[in-house]
Amino acid sequence: MTIDWTHFTPWTSLAGGLLIGAAAALLVLLNGRVAGISSVLGGLMVAERDDAGWRAAFLIGLIAAPLLWGLVGALPAARIDAGTATLIASGLLVGVGTSYGSGCTSGHGVCGLSRLSPRSLVATLAFMFAGACTVFVVRHVLT
Repeated sequence: MTIDWTHFTPWTSLAGGLLIGAAAALLVLLNGRVAGISSVLGGLMVAERDDAGWRAAFLIGLIAAPLLWGLVGALPAARIDAGTATLIASGLLVGVGTSYGSGCTSGHGVCGLSRLSPRSLVATLAFMFAGACTVFVVRHVLT
């Protein structure tokens, strides 16, 4: 494995990671809520929720942040090496996986691991293993 030094961005990546960690920590400290995106979005889908305001603000912030960044700096070029059918199937499988896993990568990987949750450790290891297996099969078995 080699590092693509042309596109290596350690400082902006570190800053982004610190912002994600700070946001997750503030949400749990101030609201007692875990910043798992599937739970935040799922909570908006339930009809009678009294906490829809912060959930909507959280999701709007996820969409607005890169748009605002695009006003002050260059966004990285998006490159997707998959067709529409693959993307749809992948999205559906991720949705099913978050349902069976009782959370998503952000909920388990960022928030759960920071709280030393054994369930989140197992879930994150399962996510990473499934991702590695998928890459191996797609790149070495199907081609």
